[in-house]
Amino acid sequence: MSTGRFKDRVVFVTGAGSGIGRGTAELFAREGASVFAVDVNEAGVAETVESMRAAGGSADGGRCDVASMESARDAMGRAVAKFGGLDVLVNAAGVGRAIRFENMDEAEWHRVLSINLYGPFNTTKVAIEHLLKRPNANIVNVASISAMRGQAYNAHYCASKAGLLNFTRSLALEFASRGLRANCVCPGGVKTPLVRNFTPEGDMEPHLIAYSMPPVPGKWGKPEDIANVIVFLASDEARMINGAAMVADFGVLA
Repeated sequence: MSTGRFKDRVVFVTGAGSGIGRGTAELFAREGASVFAVDVNEAGVAETVESMRAAGGSADGGRCDVASMESARDAMGRAVAKFGGLDVLVNAAGVGRAIRFENMDEAEWHRVLSINLYGPFNTTKVAIEHLLKRPNANIVNVASISAMRGQAYNAHYCASKAGLLNFTRSLALEFASRGLRANCVCPGGVKTPLVRNFTPEGDMEPHLIAYSMPPVPGKWGKPEDIANVIVFLASDEARMINGAAMVADFGVLA
């Protein structure tokens, strides 16, 4: 049941074509927000927008490659023109896969960093002037427990998410006196299309991967579990939370 707590607020969600991004966009719409959903997967984000509209939500969006400043600027311009401003930016777009470091070439490293770290920089850069015009505006970045511990066969992803975590903390401090909050959520294993990419292959050592699994075998999160955390962090109920890394992992890091 919707509380309407985001009525008259505008939310921009990246990575909304599937997984956590889609679940987050749909939840914000149910909570009364006007949602602008973007993804490099044009067909996927079109499905998300249609889903929100079919449920009675206010939604629009389209294709955006967050790794491109030009693409991010264009998408943000369309969002602000459509809905008249911006209250919340959610950076949920992300990529990665399990790969031995010896097999990781420069293109692979740059691809992951360009989306997972440069992407939030690009969208934040084009969003900041609009966010600062609104009271109680905030940013929620989707990092990972990979930001907080090393993981074998995951050097590029861990580096990108660790960078995103401290990027978030830096924003939180810099803009605190101007009324803008920034937080991130750090999920553990969530059943999304992306998680398949982290399945160990070949002679990868299983015991170096197993420590990332939850204490209860087979217990996986759902996109809506993380969406609930994101929406809470963006809400007025979380007004004292700034620069936080909210872990949602069934106790993996415990």
